[in-house]
Order: sequence, then C-alpha cells, then structure tokens
Amino acid sequence: MQFPEALAYLLSLGHETLTIKLGLENTESLLVALRNPQRQFPAVQIAGTNGKGSTAAFLDSICRASGIRVGLFTSPHLVSITERIQIDGQQISEDQFALFTRAVKETAEELVARGKLQTLPTFFEQITAIALLAFREARVELAILETGLGGRLDSTTAARAEIVAITSIAMDHQEYLGTTLREIAAEKAAIIRQGVTAIIAPQDETAFEVIIRRCESVAVQPRLIGSQYREQCQTGCGKSTPDGRCLVSFDIDSSIQCEVTVALRGRHQSVNALTAIALAEAAREHGFQIPPESIVRGIETTQHPGRLEIWDGSPRFLFDGAHNPAAARALRNFLDEFVKERIVMIFGAMQDKALDEMTAVLFSRADKVILTTLDNPRAASVEALVAALPEGFDQAGVLRASSVDEALQLARMVTPAGGLVCVTGSLYLVGAAQAALRSR
Repeated sequence: MQFPEALAYLLSLGHETLTIKLGLENTESLLVALRNPQRQFPAVQIAGTNGKGSTAAFLDSICRASGIRVGLFTSPHLVSITERIQIDGQQISEDQFALFTRAVKETAEELVARGKLQTLPTFFEQITAIALLAFREARVELAILETGLGGRLDSTTAARAEIVAITSIAMDHQEYLGTTLREIAAEKAAIIRQGVTAIIAPQDETAFEVIIRRCESVAVQPRLIGSQYREQCQTGCGKSTPDGRCLVSFDIDSSIQCEVTVALRGRHQSVNALTAIALAEAAREHGFQIPPESIVRGIETTQHPGRLEIWDGSPRFLFDGAHNPAAARALRNFLDEFVKERIVMIFGAMQDKALDEMTAVLFSRADKVILTTLDNPRAASVEALVAALPEGFDQAGVLRASSVDEALQLARMVTPAGGLVCVTGSLYLVGAAQAALRSR
C-alpha cells in the first residue's frame, strides 16, 4: 500500500466528525487484534475544549528536552495527515503511515469478515490504532494522546492512560456531547478513572463542580492549576514580550523557583504551559527523569502550528484556528493587546459552530472581513456566514470569496502597507490557507 492509497482508504470511511461513532468497543476490539500496542508504553491523555493540543505540544517538548523517546498523537492536521502522529518531534513518513494503515485496514476487514465487528471502525478509530501501532514499533517510552471528541467514549480512552489532564471546558460539539456545559464536562471528566493522576486546569464553576464530583466518585485527588493563573491571563497583568509571549513562574518540588518565557503566543497559553508542567511533574513521579532545566527548555521551544502563528512578509499573516466562542475571545484579547497594525480578517468556519457569537467577538476588530468557505462537508457557506454578521455591522467592509485561494488574493489586494492578514475561524481554514501560500 502506498501513501495515496492509504489516505484514500481512510477518507473513504467518511469525514471524521460527520461519521463519528462514540464508543470504545470497536477500538478495543481492533487493538486486541493488533496485540494491544497500547500496553507497551505508558500514556498521558489530555481532554478539554480549548488548549488540549497546546498542552500536549508543551509536554511533548518537555519530554524531548529530557531525552525521553515520546510519541505524540493530535488532531486535526493542518496540511498532511502524517502531522497527527509524531515520534521524537518528527511526523512519521508517508511510507510508515501507509505501512501501519495497511496493517490496521487488513485487521479491521478481517474482524468484520469473522463477525467480530458489524462495520468497519471509523476514520478516527482507525487512525488512533495506527498511531498506537506506530508508537509500539518505534519503541516510544511515553505516548501523549490528545482526545479527539469528549472523553468518555473517545477512541484515545481505550489506551487507559495512567496520567490524565483536563484543559479548559467550554460549549462546543453540543450535537455529540450534550447541550449544557454540565453535560459536556461530564463527558470529558470521564477520563478520570480510579488510580490515575489527574491534572485539572482552571474551569468555569459549573464544569469544575462536575470534575470534582467525578474525582470524588473514583477516589482520585485532583491536582489543580491555581485559579490565580487564569485571573492573571484574563486581566492582562503579568509580564510578556512585545509579540505576546508571556513569562510565567512556577515551583518544582516546592523548593526550586523557575521563570520561563512561554514559546506560544497569547496569555491563555500560560495556563496550558503550567498544565503541561504539572503533567511533567506527574511523569517524574512515574519514574521519568525530567530535570527543571528540561522543563524550562521545553516550554521555551514548543511549536504548535496554526495557533497564533505569525508568518513574516508583506503583508504579515497571523493564523489562529479559533473554532468556538471561547477560542475567539482568546484571539480577540491577543489582537487587542499585541497587534497594532490594521487587520484584514479571512474568516471561514464549520456550519455547526456558534457563528453569531464568534463573529460578534472578532469582526469589530478588523478593517475588512473576507468571508470564505472550505472544501469540507461541514463548512458553512458564505451565505451562512453573511447571515451570521453582527447586527448593525457595516457590510461595506465585507468581501466574499468562493475559495481560500480567492480569499488570499483579495487579502493581498486590500491589505494596506504595514497591515496584517488574520486567518481564523477554523483549523481547516488555517491548513488550507497555509498549503495555498506554500504552493506559491
């Protein structure tokens, strides 16, 4: 099997969100047939609405700085599906991806033929198995798994991680996880099982209550990232660099005080960095050698494309996959505090998102807004985006583009000298825009 064939096979299973099947039975059956690769290494699982990918990236960077052979599984990808599976900071090759996809495909088809499964596992179920298989073959010492959707029934939960974290929980994916914050929090908090070490980032009061009740029900003492860090981020106090990288202080073993410049931009990344540090400390307790200097180096060198990522040029580009209202507010806070240029905003999003709230938060900060759609079955049409414009918004500043390419061309035409193009609304849009710009 070659890489194009492997990719075509996975895409034939349907869009990863539209065809999602929450539940662990398929994944567990598939992993058993693959000789349980997840049992060959300990794992960290990270769930949440916002920040889980950044937290995973911070922890991965800390582990690599410590000389730990680490596997990282994240979603979605920006340009290539191989980005989702990284070993020691490098995405696996297309040949490796094809090899593991073939193994998982043949195993899944055999299970269906034998009546062990009624249908083929979904896209996300199979790619989770591909990642775990790749980690076993690479002999990783630790796997870091970003939860795809929810937690209780997400495929990554089948790995039975010994250390778990829950980042900020907000309203998102209500069609799958529940219509209230309480219901969504319960789905994510379910990754906390008896015997795990649980790290909890600052939360909305309702979500926090649900998480604490879950911890009590399984006799787990949670480790809380102090609420003072959230307050510092929200009020804009605390030291930072001119381009929006914050300085945070933390203690190690209650005796060593460190200060570090967070590599990722935005005050909200302080909490994600501190959550990753707490995870690293938990990993130390599980036997991993992670010295303080490796924590500092890891936080200072983390990379996470598509999250307040700046490409210098004329014009400059700022990419941020702000895909829900909470993420939109984090982007708006960054723009208000750290961006002085005039902004042209390219916006495209999925139709199941809270478009009215997102546009109300973001659009007033831009001189011009370019609305576009994506080659994605979940994408909102340009007409739907127009309908979501804030009440009273001056439509003279709104342009429409039928494709990402056209949106980029328009942005280059209308962005004033010294201006900034902000591409946001969806990570899928960020990926498409970056791929288009690279192709030029």
